[in-house]
Amino acid sequence: MNSRKIEALLSDLFETWSGKEPSLILPLAPSGSDRIYYRLKEGSTSAIGAYNPGDKENEAFVQFSNHFRSKELPVPEIYLEKLDQKVYLQEDLGFTTLYSYLLQKGDYFPDYLINIYKKVVRQLARLQITGAEGLNFDLCFPRKEFDKQSMLWDCNYFKYYFLKPARVDFDEQALEDDFHRLADYLLQTDTNFFMFRDFQTRNIMIKGGEPYFIDYQGGRKGALQYDLASLLYQAKANIPADIRLELLDYYLDAVEELIDIDRASFTEYYYGYVLMRCVQVLGAYGFRGLYERKEHFLSSIPFALRNVKWIFDNIDFPIEIPELKNSLLDLINSKQFEPFDKIKASSSLLTVTVNSFSYKKGGIPGDDSGNGGGFVFDCRFIHNPGRYEPYKKLTGRDESVINFLKHHSQMGDFLNNVFRIVDQAVEDYIDRSFTHLMINFGCTGGQHRSVYAADALTKHLNKKYGVKIKLNHVEQEKKNWEN
Repeated sequence: MNSRKIEALLSDLFETWSGKEPSLILPLAPSGSDRIYYRLKEGSTSAIGAYNPGDKENEAFVQFSNHFRSKELPVPEIYLEKLDQKVYLQEDLGFTTLYSYLLQKGDYFPDYLINIYKKVVRQLARLQITGAEGLNFDLCFPRKEFDKQSMLWDCNYFKYYFLKPARVDFDEQALEDDFHRLADYLLQTDTNFFMFRDFQTRNIMIKGGEPYFIDYQGGRKGALQYDLASLLYQAKANIPADIRLELLDYYLDAVEELIDIDRASFTEYYYGYVLMRCVQVLGAYGFRGLYERKEHFLSSIPFALRNVKWIFDNIDFPIEIPELKNSLLDLINSKQFEPFDKIKASSSLLTVTVNSFSYKKGGIPGDDSGNGGGFVFDCRFIHNPGRYEPYKKLTGRDESVINFLKHHSQMGDFLNNVFRIVDQAVEDYIDRSFTHLMINFGCTGGQHRSVYAADALTKHLNKKYGVKIKLNHVEQEKKNWEN
């Protein structure tokens, strides 16, 4: 369904619910699925509208939400739904995710963030235990439980999308035997709880200092340990080991307020589920990163492998999984996924000039370095927000334009390819002590697509290499636009 039809359906839904026609329909940044989200607003009344072509997902999310709300659990209220048209309206929980807090934390883990995590794990225990009471697990898909079949799916995902593309040498039968042995071991613990399945910081909203959970439609019946492992060993969260232990103890205290558990037994199986989650995550990173070549997932791989190394260095498992262990250690020891030396990059002679420009007005910028120019990327094939009235006076730095380009264009795939090409040049130029590289992004007016692309590349190079960068937005700076 095209975006105009989706926006019309959601606008009608909002008006039916609120009695007001929305004056703002803002596309939100895309998730990792086919779901499309909008913020709809009129005055002080706002809601999040969702379109999802997956009927089973929609049914699960709406029914789970209503059930969890009846248990006074921190999830969004469903205001109105038309599942036959694949749309629904839910409570607007604001703009702030727990992930956004992680982006601000710097190189240490502050006390305020520990306190937020404590609130999160306390509510997680309630969601898993209280939320499971009376829940219709028949709504779960593709399976009702995180059972052996589900675990083997994840293991084979890891094998085919990560180990094989990474060219790790392994005995396939021995590895398969280890997968079965690990799954059989993990299923010896209690698996009669609600398992969120993808419990990570992007799915946790913070509103008024309190956590709220979203995107649990993939949940199913499973063990308590898995979701805690997902949260505390999220790759880029990079939580220090002592704080992970503190949060584990705090979580167990919260669980013991609801049910009786054996803490020692729980902890033993917990680290097995940490390993299973790492296997699942590496499979996903392999598909999204090694196969689809998406930079965000590629850059997460070293963090995930460091989690695996910590596990093998510190935990003695009661089962033998030698082929799985050796395969993972071979990956770690190969250092093939270790990032480029940022200290070397930031202290290099290289300066990267990044320009946005207009083909129509000024053409490709000249190269004052004397090196004869560099890369020129043409953004004109990308869906142009400047064709639509609400965006005409905005630029590629405005939120609504950014979300339009993320959601309704090929910009993401385009930039992934740009990053791959430019990264190779940057690393080569650093190694060869070159002093200058120019990269130009052009579009029709030099206002939307090229501005966004130039900013995105600048952020990418800053984060990955820390090299010196000169950023110029040619057409915008002619308007006295402060860069």
